[in-house]
Amino acid sequence: MSKPDELLVDVAALVESEHSNQMSLTVVTAGAVLTGRLAPEAVWRQRVSEVLADSDDLRAFAAVFTAEPRQDGPPKYLHFHVARILQGSVGIPETGGMYRVAIKDVSAWSMGDFSYSDH
Repeated sequence: MSKPDELLVDVAALVESEHSNQMSLTVVTAGAVLTGRLAPEAVWRQRVSEVLADSDDLRAFAAVFTAEPRQDGPPKYLHFHVARILQGSVGIPETGGMYRVAIKDVSAWSMGDFSYSDH
């Protein structure tokens, strides 16, 4: 989208202001379908930092995610946790991942997350 969907920006702003991570959302971006729950950016950054800090190989990158998020205007990104990229009948990764998506790059979206089936 050349101009981000104002309604989607409002949803992201509410997630940020309420510090809620219970909002389920599915988006289409660059042809991929991503489904999961939104998290406030600070919560998302903290969780990514923790995962990286626990890795011997990636520990040095943890500090990048501990910086305070910039609060200059409306949100520009969606921060997903427990999220999967839907590919055919499977979700990748099965356990869910942490994704950051630019709102301006979302071409379609829906409230709720889609489940997938291994059958």
